[in-house]
Amino acid sequence: MKSYSYYICDVFTDKRFGGNQLAVLPDAQGLTPKQMQQIAREFNFPESTFVFPAEHGNTRKVRIFTPSIEVPFAGHPNVGTAFLLAKTGQLISQDRKQVLQTIIFEEKAGLVPISITESTDGGIFCELNAPEMLSLGLSIHAPLVAEALSLNSDDICLSTHQPIVASVGLPFLMVELMSLDALSRARTKLDAFEKIQALGVTPDIHLYVKRDEASKGEKLFDIQARMFAPFDGVPEDPATGSANCALAGLLAHHSHLQDGMLEWTIAQGVEMDRPSMLKARALKQTGRVSDTWIGGNSVLVSKGELYLD
Repeated sequence: MKSYSYYICDVFTDKRFGGNQLAVLPDAQGLTPKQMQQIAREFNFPESTFVFPAEHGNTRKVRIFTPSIEVPFAGHPNVGTAFLLAKTGQLISQDRKQVLQTIIFEEKAGLVPISITESTDGGIFCELNAPEMLSLGLSIHAPLVAEALSLNSDDICLSTHQPIVASVGLPFLMVELMSLDALSRARTKLDAFEKIQALGVTPDIHLYVKRDEASKGEKLFDIQARMFAPFDGVPEDPATGSANCALAGLLAHHSHLQDGMLEWTIAQGVEMDRPSMLKARALKQTGRVSDTWIGGNSVLVSKGELYLD
């Protein structure tokens, strides 16, 4: 019987039992893709990560699985895996004096650079640079998107963009809503999700509200978001780094700024009672989005041993 150590982290939060759950196997050598998928299904978190030695001279190779599929890139698995390796002393510099400040993961989508910052109170903030430039895909008619979310057509905000597919390594259908009330009322309607899928769009829907335009009182966040990916085994995700990273690129794309950095603080998971906080950035150069980043804190929840026959 062979055993593998695993760790469970909460990502994009500084408090246990908030943020997005992640299982990390920091030494997954010997596991087959079928076994990794079975393990991810056993944990049944939005994603689980499996860490291998690097194949091309970088820090590590990382594979990411949802309960139903392997994905080429995702946000919270990268942030959480970097945090876990740093927290457990697996990213120490050659002089053994400090945690490495920059690492690179090899993934199916490409190379994922991640910066690591330790605060004086022991917190660890990790920020990834997306492996791909922003790409935009198909637009979907607002009435169909509203149907998929159990909303009315006038709940969809079209002033900045139509519901559109955006990606910086993993595609999402981006939908801006008119109000926090609409955001809270959203519910998946699977037959309409199937209609979207029939159009050739993976129906992973990321919906958001700009808090500065829709909230009253003190503004703690720039954006509040939710993400539904029921066909990937994720009915709702409490913190989606890859989607919010793509959202930063999309918003920067539509910004009047020609050169410079744009930044957003994003809340997600509020409706699930797993509040998350994500920090998103996008750089524009001569009117084009050249880079996007997503970052946040994580906390270690537990560790254990997984046994395989």
